[in-house]
Amino acid sequence: MARQKKLIAFNWKENPASRRDAVRLFRGTAAAARGAEQGTEIAVFPPFLYLAEFSAAVRKGDRLMLGAQDVFWESQGAYTGEIGPSMLRDLGPAMRYAIIGHSERRQFLGETDEMINRKVRAALASGLRVILCVGEQASIRRNGAAAAERHIKEQVKKALRGIGARERNGVSIAYEPIWAIGTGRHCPPEEAVAAARAIRSVAGGSCRVLYGGSVDGATVGDYLCYTEINGVLVGGASLRVPEVKKIIKQSIIHG
Repeated sequence: MARQKKLIAFNWKENPASRRDAVRLFRGTAAAARGAEQGTEIAVFPPFLYLAEFSAAVRKGDRLMLGAQDVFWESQGAYTGEIGPSMLRDLGPAMRYAIIGHSERRQFLGETDEMINRKVRAALASGLRVILCVGEQASIRRNGAAAAERHIKEQVKKALRGIGARERNGVSIAYEPIWAIGTGRHCPPEEAVAAARAIRSVAGGSCRVLYGGSVDGATVGDYLCYTEINGVLVGGASLRVPEVKKIIKQSIIHG
């Protein structure tokens, strides 16, 4: 399989607690991104309230894009607390991505496959690129690799329902082994590769697949060395600039 352009996505989640720390982290990440290779995309996903400020701060020539940690399926209306795709696009050219279907939103906020499909379709229609998250819980993984792959394929199928092949070019799919995240357990790279192949069998061979299982500067190379894995969705390590630098360096080594 030919190597595709790598995507390194830094998801801050509900962090950091202050604007001062957020600005410091953004500046450090932007500086690190300037050292990335031409064939690597770097995207940062801060909380919503920082997006406008950071979008304005991205300078011409910066190797950094921005994304939202979620997006609603309507552009505007009586939807208290929601942010529509058109609002995000209006922030400027640096605003490129939205994460949809993250395991934490599925778990804590009850997002369903139908809701996720609506969000993906709305984001793509607005011109946003999507990082779609899929993955299996421990209860499914205990039934074996085949059961896990069936679950992942079904998630992908439902999330991409009604989305044509050309539109799917705007979707990257992040595999989250939920059973390994925050548990101290390790997802062997070979299992991540098998999941990537299962995802492509449904989404299409040109689909870009990311690994999203608690990677840091020490482990990211174990996944990026495989041609089947085209980047990473980074969580906790996104909040430490030294780790961000190591991850970007590894993306260059394995580019």
